[in-house]
Amino acid sequence: MPYSFDWVCKDVVKKLQGKDLSPVTRLSDAMKFRQFAILQRTPQSLFWKSEDTPVGYSLLQILEPNLPVPESEVSAPIPLKHTVSQKLKANTGVNAVAEGSVSAAYVKSCGYEIEVQCTSIPDSNLESLQNRKLLDKEPSFVQDCRMGRKDLYVVTEAFEVTKDTVLEGSSSVDLSGKALIPHVAKAQAQGQWQRETTDSVPIQKGAVVAYKKKQLVIENDTCAILLSAKAKKKTFVRMLPRMLKGFAASAEGSTEYSATIKMQPCSRRQLDWKINYISPIGRIEEPFQQDFKHLQNEVSGKTEQLAMLSKDVQEAVFSSLLPMFSDREILDDLMNKLELDQFGHMDDPGDAILDQLREGSIPPWIDFRNLLLYLLQALMVLSDTQLNLLAQSMEKRLLLHQRELVKSILQPNFKYPWKIPFTLQPQLLAPLQGEGLVITYELLKECGLEMEPNNPRSTWDLEAKMPLSALYGSLSFLQQLVEA
Repeated sequence: MPYSFDWVCKDVVKKLQGKDLSPVTRLSDAMKFRQFAILQRTPQSLFWKSEDTPVGYSLLQILEPNLPVPESEVSAPIPLKHTVSQKLKANTGVNAVAEGSVSAAYVKSCGYEIEVQCTSIPDSNLESLQNRKLLDKEPSFVQDCRMGRKDLYVVTEAFEVTKDTVLEGSSSVDLSGKALIPHVAKAQAQGQWQRETTDSVPIQKGAVVAYKKKQLVIENDTCAILLSAKAKKKTFVRMLPRMLKGFAASAEGSTEYSATIKMQPCSRRQLDWKINYISPIGRIEEPFQQDFKHLQNEVSGKTEQLAMLSKDVQEAVFSSLLPMFSDREILDDLMNKLELDQFGHMDDPGDAILDQLREGSIPPWIDFRNLLLYLLQALMVLSDTQLNLLAQSMEKRLLLHQRELVKSILQPNFKYPWKIPFTLQPQLLAPLQGEGLVITYELLKECGLEMEPNNPRSTWDLEAKMPLSALYGSLSFLQQLVEA
């Protein structure tokens, strides 16, 4: 669905080229990313980000009232426009988009024309919010986030749509003879057949399409904003492990650290190596513990734990997930309940998964809750279109072939920060013929790769690295559930 809201937001971020600028992923949340909105995040992997989820509160709502609000800056309106038009004609061919004895024509067009305005708070103005006291009665979401050890952020810059607009997309198909077009007909059509479709997505004035955030730190009864993205810190300082508290104290000259905790020699050597190591000139060095091997080991370790679960548990998870792929909100609701250790009843397929946790039949050495969170966060990186395609892949048993294909793309290209051409391996494409090939190509295209079903060549793009990594993790987990 290239005319979808998340596609527009990602394209807007590309055009604006703002550092640390994030796209809004769901139209239903577009009004919840306004300035001062508080967001939460609980990452499970080094290789993909968990979604920023609005908690439903503004920072100003949890601070003591009757205090000055920092002034915002509003930019001039920025007009943005994008139009896509695709035309395809195809004859017979095993790997062609249209398969048949004669010919098929496919025309598709979509685009948007919107005007956005940036509302931002300069760092100098944010100083007035530093170390403000929280309300005497802590909001329930703060208590929940303490329990789930989530990181909290505040929106400091938001690009809002200045007037109501509508995204439109249209497609037309003309089949002659006997042919098959993906997304149009699941069976072959004989003779002449035409179809025209038009879709629209309305966007209201004030909807946020992109935003920037800064981390919140809550210590005792005060709240601070980390102005630098490099100044990483846990949101709830009192929840930090004792070792980290001692390490911070030692940096300030405290003797408490040396009296209670000693850093192991191997950890010290590793830390010194990481700080002092300079990569050889002309070589590409991946970030420490963030190469493809570590991704593969991370995913393998999780799937091995998943395989230790009984067949009944794995089948229950598989059968519950399949209908949930058509509704992202159900997946999101299940993820929130798991993060907060709230295993109450759900009026949807997610309840069967929570049943496994309520019954207490999972062996204590398997962290079933975190395994589910790992999978759900990987799935939430993917688009709605990809979730629907994954559901089809599960039903058609394509997951194993798709996982190997994704691995063949990631493994040689993972370290490259620039665009580079690559060719898909024919032996990996061979099992994915007809509709299976179309589904797989659409999965890869949604990650940001330039794919054409009749051409095995494509181009690596750094922006595709994270969604491809999440897709690799999702396919690995789902394949294990299929095999159970």
